[in-house]
Amino acid sequence: MRICLVYDCLFPHTVGGAERWYRNLAERLSADGHEVTYLTLRQWPRGADPGVPSVRVISAGPRLALYTRSGRRRIGPPLVFGLGVFAYLALRGRRYDVVHTASFPYFSLLAAGFWRRVGGYRLVVDWHELWTRSYWRDYLGAAGGWVGWRVQRACARIPQRAFCFSNLHAQRLRAEGVRGEVTVLEGEFAGVEADAQVEPYVDSNLIVFAGRHIPEKRVPALVPALAALPGLRAELYGDGPERGRVLELIDEHGLGDRVSAPGFVDHARIDAALRRALCMVLPSRREGYGLVVIEACAAGTPAVVVADPDNAATELIEEGVNGFVAASASPEDLAAAITRVREAGPELRASTAAWYAANARRLSLAESLERVAAAYGA
Repeated sequence: MRICLVYDCLFPHTVGGAERWYRNLAERLSADGHEVTYLTLRQWPRGADPGVPSVRVISAGPRLALYTRSGRRRIGPPLVFGLGVFAYLALRGRRYDVVHTASFPYFSLLAAGFWRRVGGYRLVVDWHELWTRSYWRDYLGAAGGWVGWRVQRACARIPQRAFCFSNLHAQRLRAEGVRGEVTVLEGEFAGVEADAQVEPYVDSNLIVFAGRHIPEKRVPALVPALAALPGLRAELYGDGPERGRVLELIDEHGLGDRVSAPGFVDHARIDAALRRALCMVLPSRREGYGLVVIEACAAGTPAVVVADPDNAATELIEEGVNGFVAASASPEDLAAAITRVREAGPELRASTAAWYAANARRLSLAESLERVAAAYGA
């Protein structure tokens, strides 16, 4: 089949869960013998190889800064990318059997939906998240939020084959009146197979966070929580607009000897930290999936996440089996959840490893890729 994947970012030029998903999808489809095109914004030097073997990577727009200093998505790049996708599919849409796009940024989906009948292709859409009207208002203000919510709703009404990565967002998409079948893909982890051998704690005093330092992740909340937990240390990996505030709080609380924020590091270092830690803490307000929870559990390391209406990562936690859900991101609630992990001891680590072993296939990237490939031929 001839398949066009549409997303404005490309791993490893930009790093994130969606970037990894589309890179893995492109490589899997190509390995299966499909003709794959990856339509994206330019993120590599002009004239250089984008670096995706056996996949035709096409730039639908120039290199652009996608985020503001506050960590929010800029409006301009999605518009530019949407116009680029619109122009490309107007000229080349008929050569594809399937166009598979992320729902966000929405203008590229609107472009793909506009040319769907003329091009004769099947439209497949990944909905990593679907925001409520109140969240849109918080994110962009009253006027901008209303526009964003209406554009999102218009995208849901385009005839499509939809995939979600959590029950939370699948339910929201169905309630929005999506025109097409919705399937939940539970696996995005491309890591190790389940191991019956549980490694003991190497450092039962270590807390780990890994992710972008943006407002939605609420990384600064971890510092005062650690201040309330004498004897524990933390390694807060990643970078972003909130990292400066994290460093300020470390200094204000006098935790320079217990809390480090080394920025972006290679994945091997994060994996090693997860394997030796007491737990991984993800205080996010909003997650479409929560891949780092699975990465931790695969290492036998329990996870702590936060209860929030927009946080799908809570679906990955079985309370007291592979971690805990904190009542909020307040220092008191985060500290209480971490304390519960500490009090549970090695038994929680053993049950976390057993939980992962029992769910490894369901949570694997291979399982999701197989289901997507099967949907193409349905």
